[in-house]
Amino acid sequence: MDSVFSRIGMLWLLLLLGSCAANKPREGWLVIVGGGGTTQSIQERTIELAGGQQAKVVVFPQASELPETGPEVCQMWKERGAASAVVADPGQEEEALRLVAQADLIWFPGGVQTRLMDALGPNLPAAIRARYRQGAVVGGTSAGAAVMSEVMITGEIEGGDEQDNGLNFVRSQTVETKRGLGMLDWAIVDQHFLRRRRFHRLLSSVMDHPHLVGIGVDERTAAIVQGTRVEALGEGQVLIVDPRGASVEVPAKGKPAGGGDYRVHLLREGMSRDLAR
Repeated sequence: MDSVFSRIGMLWLLLLLGSCAANKPREGWLVIVGGGGTTQSIQERTIELAGGQQAKVVVFPQASELPETGPEVCQMWKERGAASAVVADPGQEEEALRLVAQADLIWFPGGVQTRLMDALGPNLPAAIRARYRQGAVVGGTSAGAAVMSEVMITGEIEGGDEQDNGLNFVRSQTVETKRGLGMLDWAIVDQHFLRRRRFHRLLSSVMDHPHLVGIGVDERTAAIVQGTRVEALGEGQVLIVDPRGASVEVPAKGKPAGGGDYRVHLLREGMSRDLAR
């Protein structure tokens, strides 16, 4: 009799686990473009990941000050075969939340990343993350790429300027960061990467946050991410700096940093790397 009850109990447990697995959200894709233009191949791959001709696209253009940005980006996605493409207004939060809940692709054009995060407010980022966990594609270019990580590089450098990227050597605690969308909680993203020589900026950032992987995406290039796998697509390269397990010496703020045993990967189109620990 005990064995019968044991078998019944085991069957119940298996059914429960199967139900939990079936209800587990399916993580979507991130398409992180380094700026300088979103190439046709990147557009086509993005629409394919979002469901092809059935794709519903929602665009948040608030990083840009140009009123034409939203309509132009919507037209771009329609020309790539999207079923629909609309601009979302965070000021109309209820409608914006409804659009996010139905979206297959949520896209963020370039501009200023802090302006975008300020515009989204407290509720939309959580809704976008939830839709991504349900399988939607979330992507953006330039500032729209920078917001993908939870620790977001703002572009502001203490004691420096944009011309020299604010860092003439790798310094501690000088790269300003704020909270981004949080699509990536295991990485920091930087854009216009090789073109604007931002390696030292990204390296400084990961040395300040040694539990996070640095992903630098060049112009006209995308890092396509699902889970912890990063694939490069486009004309340039994706550089990855992995500080996990490295030795990091933490100097006083603004002083030269030091460390060793960092892992670096340089991906060109068609190459990928799984960054699971």
